[in-house]
Amino acid sequence: MDRRTFLASVTAVAVTAPSFGWALNNTQAKSLVGHLVDEINTVISSGKSESAMIREFESIFKRYSDTSYIAAYAMGVDGRRASAAQKKAFSKAFTSYIARKYGKQFRSFAGGRLEVQDVKKVKSFYQVRTMAFLPSQSPFEVDFHVSDRSGKDLFFNLHVEGINMLLTEREEVGAMLDKRKGNIDKMIADLSKAG
Repeated sequence: MDRRTFLASVTAVAVTAPSFGWALNNTQAKSLVGHLVDEINTVISSGKSESAMIREFESIFKRYSDTSYIAAYAMGVDGRRASAAQKKAFSKAFTSYIARKYGKQFRSFAGGRLEVQDVKKVKSFYQVRTMAFLPSQSPFEVDFHVSDRSGKDLFFNLHVEGINMLLTEREEVGAMLDKRKGNIDKMIADLSKAG
């Protein structure tokens, strides 16, 4: 286990379930994801080109997710040595990267749909379970973790068939930094083209 993997593991335990206020409740969390799912379903059934869908998914992602938290988590301990300008550039590049990457996954749902199933409180956030129903495939879970830590009800993590977005993207960004020998600017440039 190298230093980056160790630090990421320790930080993951401390950060994955951040502390929030308790204004948010089951109904609000479910409602947020319900609206989010409705918009995703509209896009995947639109028949638009991939590039047009990706633009719409990026807009949806910005409206419904805690982009600041997700980007900061993905950068991890390396965020401590990043300048304010680098953090801003990373957050912008990362948001577009996430939209491209997960937008392509949702685009593959064409002909299918997402349905909100249930919601439960988990530690200090709410998990909203949805099911993806796709043609010629068995249904599978897509879960959204929702909080109001930013002052708004937003999702801050996504699990697709058990794959944790926060942890996956922290590993991806860490690998990009390792490839660039820790150069944050070069990593941001790579991120702008990835996904």
